[in-house]
Order: sequence, then structure tokens, then C-alpha cells
Amino acid sequence: MREVRLGDVIDDFCVKCKRVMNHSVVSMVGPDPAKVRCRTCYNDHDYRHEQAPPPKVDLRKATLFNEVLAKLQPDGAIPAPEAVAAEAAEPEAAAAPAKPKAKGGRKKGQ
Repeated sequence: MREVRLGDVIDDFCVKCKRVMNHSVVSMVGPDPAKVRCRTCYNDHDYRHEQAPPPKVDLRKATLFNEVLAKLQPDGAIPAPEAVAAEAAEPEAAAAPAKPKAKGGRKKGQ
């Protein structure tokens, strides 16, 4: 494989397109590309070696959310998503009967 030069077209992960796309080399540091420009959306970014950035999962948020759930359910039983979905799918048989509509109300002209 030959050396990469300025202006060469290489593949890289575009953070704007969120795909591996064709990029033009914009700047170099030694023999390696430093910055590239997407040939689809023309976004400039650092060369990522065709690697997608790690997902933005904030572990602190997940921890705090679990703490709040633990306080709401002190027995520590956090319902599984399947159980919650099954409960939502079942008709509410234990629900109170609907209230009859009130008769009367406001009369016209009042």
C-alpha cells in the first residue's frame, strides 16, 4: 500500500453522516493523516482510522436513575421491561366502573 498524501481519498467514519464514507486528506502529521473532509457532507474532522466514536452512555445517569427507582420501590424489586409491557398490554379488569355522565349541567342562557 502506498503512502497517503494531501488530497488523497481515504475511507473514514464521518461523525455527521454517522457512516464510513469517502474523505479527502486535509492535513498530515508526519506520514499519517491528521484531519480529513467528508466528500459527502464536507464536514472536517480528525482522522478516526475508520473507528466509530464510543456511544455517549453516561453511567452516572444510569446510576442515579437506579437509585431513584430503588427509593420508589424499597423492596429492591425493579420490574423487568417484559413484565411492564405485559401489564400494559392486558386490559384493566380491576379498574373502577366508569362514572355515569352528570345530567343537567348548565342550561342555555345562564
